[in-house]
Amino acid sequence: MRPELPAGVTGLLALADGTILPGKGHGVVGEALGEVCFNTAMTGYQEILTDPSYMDQIVLFTFPHVGNVGTNDEDVEQIAGGAATAARGAIFREPPTTAANWRSGGDFDGWLARRGVVALSGIDTRSLTRHVRERGMPLGVVAHHPQGRFDIDAMIDHARDWSGLVGLDLAKDASVDEAFSWGEGGWSWPHGHGHGVGGRHVIVIDYGVKRNILRCLVSIGARVTVAPATASAAEILARAPDGVVLSNGPGDPAATALYATPVVRELVESGVPVFGICLGHQLLALAMGATTQKMDQGHHGANHPVKDLATGQVEIVSMNHGFTVARESLPPGLAETHVSLFDGSNAGLALEGRPVFSVQHHPEASPGPGDALHLFRRFAALMERAPTQA
Repeated sequence: MRPELPAGVTGLLALADGTILPGKGHGVVGEALGEVCFNTAMTGYQEILTDPSYMDQIVLFTFPHVGNVGTNDEDVEQIAGGAATAARGAIFREPPTTAANWRSGGDFDGWLARRGVVALSGIDTRSLTRHVRERGMPLGVVAHHPQGRFDIDAMIDHARDWSGLVGLDLAKDASVDEAFSWGEGGWSWPHGHGHGVGGRHVIVIDYGVKRNILRCLVSIGARVTVAPATASAAEILARAPDGVVLSNGPGDPAATALYATPVVRELVESGVPVFGICLGHQLLALAMGATTQKMDQGHHGANHPVKDLATGQVEIVSMNHGFTVARESLPPGLAETHVSLFDGSNAGLALEGRPVFSVQHHPEASPGPGDALHLFRRFAALMERAPTQA
């Protein structure tokens, strides 16, 4: 017999190993299954929870206070969709606070409910973070039931029965179905978002792209087209791109690679400049003959130090990935350009003799420092030097 839950429990996290963490429920009423990962960022909770790279995951926030800047429509990273194609659940130390920011268009708790995110507060997030660090990212079910009625055994069984993210292709579900043009640029005070009108044509293959990647491309003067994850190389090249971006996205890169890497290889062979970000970085590595592997904790946060091996410069960047490129698998001609100073894992690649490079981190995220934004200018320079596509 399991012990009775304390009075007033309206939320619960049940892990596949049998760990039970009761607290207060927030957001939508119901249950969500996912992989639990921790994020160390102090800001950007709305951007984090709307990042498609978090699809089928439950985000544990290590910063205790969440909700103080409210929510707004501009800080949503998804092109479209809700929790089904982004973070399924969220876990906090303290209940979401009242919004107190001039940009706020609504409170955080209500926004979670409208999006379909199941959330939980009132647990020891430091202890749970240690649990993840020591044992890896667990599978779990987070639940919110105002009456406090939970079938704990069924929740644990649900988590145990799930296969997890390994072998799971989620990019197709996170992607758009049809190509479209994007014109919104970066945000600047006090004018808001700018808009692009022309320039070099960049096609972004959408494996779960974030809006700010598209905005950054417009800000360097690009004319942006977003293409589905399943678009063929022939369809992409028929649009005469000056450059192609392989976007971020969720799931196991080795599973997405089954249909994505033949396209990537053909694009590389065409001579068009290619820039990979996060999942796009991993897909480029796989297309060139390297391998990827699952990480124990992954990298999720806005304070990750990455070293540029060419310049020796250290950049503070945003990261969000649970898989990594295996450094020892890099074939000749695929050079490592960046490494994580947290654990030495690969964080960047360049294909020798080709206008092709990629990074594991998110240069568009600018989590306070804008250290990695120069990578978009590097991509622009490659397009300027490349022959015009017929």
